[in-house]
Amino acid sequence: MSEKTDETRELAAACIASGDILQKTVEQLEGSSRRNRQKAASVMSEIAKTNPEVLGPYIADMVDALSRPEIQTRWECLEALTRMVPVDSRACDKGIEGAEIALFDEGNDLLHLGAMRFLCALGATTEKRCEKVWPLIDEGMQCYHGDPAFQDMLVAIIDFSKGKITDEAKAGLKQRMSFDAANAKGVLGVRAKQIVENVS
Repeated sequence: MSEKTDETRELAAACIASGDILQKTVEQLEGSSRRNRQKAASVMSEIAKTNPEVLGPYIADMVDALSRPEIQTRWECLEALTRMVPVDSRACDKGIEGAEIALFDEGNDLLHLGAMRFLCALGATTEKRCEKVWPLIDEGMQCYHGDPAFQDMLVAIIDFSKGKITDEAKAGLKQRMSFDAANAKGVLGVRAKQIVENVS
């Protein structure tokens, strides 16, 4: 979602190489400095791209950071947590509440998109998790249909539609996307058709 600076990439590499540096960086997520919280979250997101297993012990810290007031800390942590789902989906369950708040936070597309990606990744893992997150995904689809971020949300929803989801979620996705699949042009139409095909 974000372009990382050289400084962020360098600190991420240092964290991967040194547990002490990683520990100190994670601690910044709950520090008093907004700037340091944002920087730490950006580093977590960068690490999660290439070495997500390194962050396994710190999932709870990233979940906790979803309650920080600044938007960047929250969406960077959501991005990291999305990549942590294959590492430890059970620990990521605790992020559902924070993701729900982020999904319906007023006026920030990046935050909405980060939340949708996380919820789709988590919901695709088991039918039980799908039951928990499907109502949020469904409501998000209704709220943001037509928004600039919706096209990117559909990429996450396509992956969700291929996962271990419930019959209710499959029927809901089909109902939500059938009109676009039949009538929408361009990327929206293509992605809507893919979702309908996946759940049919």
